[in-house]
Amino acid sequence: MSTTPPAAARRATITDVAREAGTGKTSISRYLNGEMSVLSPELRARIEAAIERLDYQPNQMARGLKRGRNRLIGMLLADLTNPYSVEVLQGVEAACHALGLMPLICHAANEVEMERRYLQLLTTYRVEGVIVNALGVREETLRPVGGGGIPAVLVDRSVEGLVADMVGLDNRAAAELGTRHLLDNGFDDIWFVVQPFEQISSRQLREAAFREVMSGEGGKGREGGPGGKGEGSRTGGKGNGDKGGARGHTLVLNLAEPAAVERALAELDRAIDAVGGSGGAVSSAADNAARSATDNATDNATDNATDNATVTAAVRAIGKPSRIALFAANAPVALCLALHLKARYGVDWQARVALLSIDDPEWAELTGVTTIRQPTYEIGYRAVEFLHERIEGVQTTARDCLLPGELIIRASTSR
Repeated sequence: MSTTPPAAARRATITDVAREAGTGKTSISRYLNGEMSVLSPELRARIEAAIERLDYQPNQMARGLKRGRNRLIGMLLADLTNPYSVEVLQGVEAACHALGLMPLICHAANEVEMERRYLQLLTTYRVEGVIVNALGVREETLRPVGGGGIPAVLVDRSVEGLVADMVGLDNRAAAELGTRHLLDNGFDDIWFVVQPFEQISSRQLREAAFREVMSGEGGKGREGGPGGKGEGSRTGGKGNGDKGGARGHTLVLNLAEPAAVERALAELDRAIDAVGGSGGAVSSAADNAARSATDNATDNATDNATDNATVTAAVRAIGKPSRIALFAANAPVALCLALHLKARYGVDWQARVALLSIDDPEWAELTGVTTIRQPTYEIGYRAVEFLHERIEGVQTTARDCLLPGELIIRASTSR
């Protein structure tokens, strides 16, 4: 009994299709390239029937190399597990379908070396353009794309020295929107919690906008502790503005290092416990102290203006402890904070501390967390449109397309 496997069926070629349809290879090529106007209806029908009978599958890579066009674009993503990336990708795929492009998706899993390798690989595939939403790409890494190389569009971050279009959220406006919402709702101890932002332009813009708003509300302020590269907090000064001298802090939360996360969350716990939340023991003690001051001042006050001022200040303090709020720079940070707060303070943790997040993941609605929703689908769609214009030579100068976020107010900041 023979053990030789049967020979694989030979794939049909364009010559086979031409012979089956009774025409030349030129007509078949015109049909495959969509040049239907030069073919008669009868010939088009014969070619279509021949392709179906032979199950002909054209080699798109070979055809693309021959024409100098293959309609392939690369999409480099830092983190495909992030809902933001998934939603942007939906817009990318829809635009590719509409414009006749085929995306090659590369997931770098937040590894800078993987991002570099994927960019090199995409150039070997001769993609016509690249959309980049990556973590640590720098100008030297992106040198093969943009600036005269392969056309490139950056999503939600810019790279110094690289001439390329950028599409993303208006990060400054979004951070200002969230910060002012918290201030307007009476929160006067606000922590902006962000992943390391030394090399990520979108995080830098959000953190800077937060500090600028808080400095305007609470005086010039001061900075101390580690910066955006590592971990720790930076604190803004307390002033005498209309908002009662709100304090702003930046806390760096490095989600890639569990030990660093533990240290940062411990610092946050100390701050929350010191404030006491809306019903904590510290707040009760503050209320009791204020009431005692009021009673003492009232007993001793006659027409003494100083004592009257003491009474007024004490009365204002009663029942008005500091209100603490956390402003998460993105959904992964918000999820880390929410899980930690629930584990530490129980299901009613939002009675103790407010949470607001840039990004609007599905779980935020379930837990009543206020968010700033990004136009993720539109970001992805616009990125492909920009790239297509560059591929076709329509656009030459670099552009920034900044789209507004939408504030979704929920219970977490309404208590």
